[in-house]
Amino acid sequence: MLYPLPSNLYPLIIAAYLDYLIGDPWGWLHPVQVMGWSIDLYTKIALKYLDRPYLRRVAGVVLCWGLILGTWGISWLVIYACEWIHPWLSIAVRSILLASCFAGRSLRQAAEDVLAAIETKDLDLARSKLRLYVGRDTEKLTIPEINRAIFETVTENAIDGVMAPLFYAIVGAFIPSVGAAPLSMAYKAASTLDSMVGYRREPYADLGWCSAKSEDILTWLPCRLAVLTLSIISGKPLTVWRLCFRDAVKDPSPNSGWSECAYAAALGVQVGGLNYYRGQLQEKPLLGDDLQPITSDIIQQALKLTRYSFLLWLGLGLLTYSLS
Repeated sequence: MLYPLPSNLYPLIIAAYLDYLIGDPWGWLHPVQVMGWSIDLYTKIALKYLDRPYLRRVAGVVLCWGLILGTWGISWLVIYACEWIHPWLSIAVRSILLASCFAGRSLRQAAEDVLAAIETKDLDLARSKLRLYVGRDTEKLTIPEINRAIFETVTENAIDGVMAPLFYAIVGAFIPSVGAAPLSMAYKAASTLDSMVGYRREPYADLGWCSAKSEDILTWLPCRLAVLTLSIISGKPLTVWRLCFRDAVKDPSPNSGWSECAYAAALGVQVGGLNYYRGQLQEKPLLGDDLQPITSDIIQQALKLTRYSFLLWLGLGLLTYSLS
């Protein structure tokens, strides 16, 4: 006998479908944009009027947790107001908010955008498109280097852009007073903070330290669970974990090295090495074994692994909630 799903699970299903089908519609206002405007305004004021390191650190704590908790609170209030108006309006708003947290289609579109330029042999166009998605200098990259950059981007962002938001959405679904959409939005705020101010270089070293540390902590568990999932669905659990413990620990990031290494180990490729950032050479640790080159097909396989991991987590979350 089939039983209807609890009403607060429908937004998760709808959001997953919306992200797969349309992603983030071009030209529409996105919650991350609003977060970005807030961060940018606060940062300009803090850097202008606070010149002592400890004051900037205090301001960084206020910025970090003010935005995270503020995002959760505003999301919760909006959903509560919509629920008061009509339950179906609440489901629609929760679905849209959750869909805005998932970046599966955006990652796929970004990769395919650059790969399409490579297919037409237009290397300058490929470099130009890649520049929209990565921080490294792209002007002199060869095709193998472009492919490595795409692979590193989609595997690093698979965690904070896809798996971690889903993790917090599932956790939030089990705690009605917290909520799936508000908790996932709060994580998205932490991720946005890290990408905008979570740098060790000036002028963000003091202002952004709390954002960087908080995002590292919030991403740690979903990242390890994602690595476990990848190791299982790739059919190479021992290889993935062996290479992660060998190589990922060398990366200065407690999370991105693990996610990139897990994908590299699962697909038999190697990432890391030399990159230029604003003309400055930086060397990242090598992750994985160089068993085969990174190609368009390998990148597509990485995107599929992310999609399968997402669907597996979603299915397990829905099943567990329905049975609880």
